[in-house]
Amino acid sequence: MSDTLELLKDLISRESVTPKDAGCQDVLAARLIKLGFNEERLDFDDTQNIWLRRGDAKPLLTFLGHTDVVPTGPVDAWVSPPFEPTIIGDKLYGRGAADMKGGIACFITAVERFIAKHPSHQGSIAVMMTSDEEGIATNGVVKVVEVLEQRNEKIDWCLVGEPSSDKKIGDVIRVGRRGSLCAKLCIKGIQGHVAYPELADNPIHSFAPALKELTEEVWDHGNEFFPPTSLQVSNINAGTGAENIIPGSVNVQFNLRFCTELDEETIKQRTHAILDKYDFKYELEWRLSGNPFLTGPGALTDAAHAAIKTVTGFETVDDTGGGTSDGRFIAPTGAQVIELGPLNESIHKINENVGLEDLEILSSIYENILINLLA
Repeated sequence: MSDTLELLKDLISRESVTPKDAGCQDVLAARLIKLGFNEERLDFDDTQNIWLRRGDAKPLLTFLGHTDVVPTGPVDAWVSPPFEPTIIGDKLYGRGAADMKGGIACFITAVERFIAKHPSHQGSIAVMMTSDEEGIATNGVVKVVEVLEQRNEKIDWCLVGEPSSDKKIGDVIRVGRRGSLCAKLCIKGIQGHVAYPELADNPIHSFAPALKELTEEVWDHGNEFFPPTSLQVSNINAGTGAENIIPGSVNVQFNLRFCTELDEETIKQRTHAILDKYDFKYELEWRLSGNPFLTGPGALTDAAHAAIKTVTGFETVDDTGGGTSDGRFIAPTGAQVIELGPLNESIHKINENVGLEDLEILSSIYENILINLLA
């Protein structure tokens, strides 16, 4: 059994459903402290965070990951127990295999091999871990970054081990992400009997034209790096469950994934302008999950492209698709940020898995990135 596979099986066996870490960070710290990394625990509330750094010189290359996983769903639907890592054919099954304990195992073993060969490497290497990525992400990387910023400890390059690959390992690098702005909207009406609509005010009827306009709004046309901004309604709730009562309010949740053509305040202003056209009372709460970011050509992307070419023989593609990641908290500090990790086909699904050969390929890619930047 390879070191990477052995480590990954250990991590999967720990039931670290967000925001639990279940001892994963202890395992990683024990391995890296032996290599000269200094350990710093930066826990906030129910979230465990760890900052491990080797060296104090610049440039600083940081591997970023999360040890928490999403819930398993119905356990009986899995081919094997989700927290009992099981090899079936050429794949390892278990919750977190791809998202993202697989990436973590790969960069830990890559760091171990790199330091064994280059003990006096240039710059510094750091590993940042949180148990708060799959949740609301309020006490994880965002808080750790605040601590680093307060003491002017700057990350130059950040490699996030999220599952970015599409058909084969290394075929896609995420060099940016869209922003995510969440909204909770409550439209006020007057509850009443359906037989006496003149004595009530149906908020569903009042809101319907505004909903149509919101969903048909052309927010922007995107640009060469990002697709157009998209608004999607995720929940609409109203009524008591009875068929003869006009509801007194309707609650709507929606999300905008926005590109660099827009900013948070512009979206808010345009949304309120649409809602204010209509004759209803409403309350609107916003939550910014993250702003868009983009890492242009530079040392980190060059090193990743070269490493993938060396290990796999093919050229990779830069992309900004997908959801959000903790990279959104690192990019505003001025760091170059990319995401490179396992295949994303099975993430968050029943029977999540990672290819055995893919683990070795990915770990080798990470090692070559280290060589290209710090050897």
